Amino acid sequence: MPTPPRSPAPAPRPRPPAQRARRTSAGRRKRPRWAMRLACTVSVTVLAAAGIGHSVVTSLDTGIRRVDVFRDMKNRPESGHGINVLLVGTDGRDKITPEEKEKYRLGGAPCHCTDTIMIVHISEDRDRASVVSLPRDSYADLPPHTDRNTGQKHREHPNKINAAYAEGGPNLTVQTVEHMTKVKIDHYLEVDFLSFMKTVDVLGGVRICTARPLRDSHTGLDLAEGTHQLNGGAALQYVRSRYVDGASDLGRMQRQQRFLAALIAKATSSGVLLNPVKFRDVTRTLLGSVRADKGFGTGDMLDLGRAMRGFSPSSSEFTTVPLDATGQVVPGIGSTLKWHPVRAGRLFEALRQDQPLAAHRPRSKATMVDVSPQQVRVQVENGTGAPGLGKKVDAGLRATGFQTTGAPADVPGAAARPAPRTVIAFDPRWDRSAKSLATALPGAELRPVPGQGPTLKVIAGTDFKEVRRVRAEDAQQGEFGAIRGDEVTCD
Repeated sequence: MPTPPRSPAPAPRPRPPAQRARRTSAGRRKRPRWAMRLACTVSVTVLAAAGIGHSVVTSLDTGIRRVDVFRDMKNRPESGHGINVLLVGTDGRDKITPEEKEKYRLGGAPCHCTDTIMIVHISEDRDRASVVSLPRDSYADLPPHTDRNTGQKHREHPNKINAAYAEGGPNLTVQTVEHMTKVKIDHYLEVDFLSFMKTVDVLGGVRICTARPLRDSHTGLDLAEGTHQLNGGAALQYVRSRYVDGASDLGRMQRQQRFLAALIAKATSSGVLLNPVKFRDVTRTLLGSVRADKGFGTGDMLDLGRAMRGFSPSSSEFTTVPLDATGQVVPGIGSTLKWHPVRAGRLFEALRQDQPLAAHRPRSKATMVDVSPQQVRVQVENGTGAPGLGKKVDAGLRATGFQTTGAPADVPGAAARPAPRTVIAFDPRWDRSAKSLATALPGAELRPVPGQGPTLKVIAGTDFKEVRRVRAEDAQQGEFGAIRGDEVTCD
């Protein structure tokens, strides 16, 4: 397709603005720990999207630092369908001001390691981007290599996957990922904290919503329940936090994926890709700290951008490599995460075959809740005497995921004295579950009943109107637990 004109002169057959605004790129990134993912994503998404003009992209290309990632690599996997980009995030912070380091808890010396590793697969038809997070503590057999710090030659040996970068840099990182996944990596992108923060600021911030308060004393993150517009520094806190709950790194990866989806939504809906000046500012900010393989040049950027004009958050999908229930302790290294021997293999085979990872389902206009409906057991009672109301409420709650008993009952005497208001009776020990259920029943009264037990009771009143669809923040479905980008952004 021809490159969109850079001059204001009208094209012979102008496209509707809404159609052009849909253009976006396909990448996604995660950054150091998470930040990298982000920056990287914008780098493929913004930097290569929309095909604004060869001269603009060429000027950006010259600012990218290059690394010879694929040097002397042998016995590589066969090429599949589509494009695979390895996005890594390092914890570089040399250019961040002392004030910012203090404010956003970025003190301490960087370890110069990869806190975030992701494979971004861009489908052959350029209609889909699949992002797979690889936990940094994953067990890995590092291929034979020469240690870049000591010059010592190593045989293949076990370690955590993020140690590949520390011992052998980008080259060993790519070798290790290819060895473990059998997925051929076509391009490599690496970003640090600073470019992530500044890129978010140039975009005007990113909108994030949470169904519960998020606090982490290590990063300084402190978000109340609700929707927030995060600037670069706050966004960095959000994606770096791993002490919000017991999920540690796995919970952090889910927040990183959520932020990445929100970032893509912001980039594709704010006109960034159609505004040459904004495009230039965002990409220059991002690429100031990016390192990429030597083969990722201007032509790749333009080809990718032209092909992905219809890209949107619904075209993206996110997942984490399936893990085994038990990890593995490596002497001298500590506990590591083991990939599931069967499910992980099927996931990477799907990438090689260019297959979608997320289940095909319509966009769910569901409200986020803290506790997944699938974890909440409910007994429904009809408090009005109106025929069929109990069955209607039971079916509505079951349709959005609540584990109803399927046997709604009638409250004795309800026909003579109908309950005017819907009530949720719950044991205070299950108050979070009750709150999720109340979100699905707008206007319902929460009534604590100590000793009731884990089953919540809904007494439907005359005020009942509907069951609102709800979903948990970390809800993942399908064989690979993948979620679409439009399912994790704010409604």
